Amino acid sequence: MKDTSITRIVRLTFSELTIDSFQELYEKHSEAISSQPGCKGVELLQDVSDPFVRVTISKWDDVESLNAYRDSKLFGEVWPATKALFKEGPEVWSYKTVR
Repeated sequence: MKDTSITRIVRLTFSELTIDSFQELYEKHSEAISSQPGCKGVELLQDVSDPFVRVTISKWDDVESLNAYRDSKLFGEVWPATKALFKEGPEVWSYKTVR
């Protein structure tokens, strides 16, 4: 059976004034995001050279699961609130598992 899983990496840049608000937002919603159908988990990382840069890494069963989350009410609440805190636009990558 072919593996259709994907990993989504999102790099987020905040300011000194907004980083704590983002952290609170993440803590509030991370469990709900991880519980979405097809989500295998979400991690939050901090850049070692910039304390205001975070990276989320989420793993999904397939692109359809990710897209279903992106179409969900939860995403419609979390993403606009997150975007309002950005210092710079996000960088986003999606990778499929090849091995």
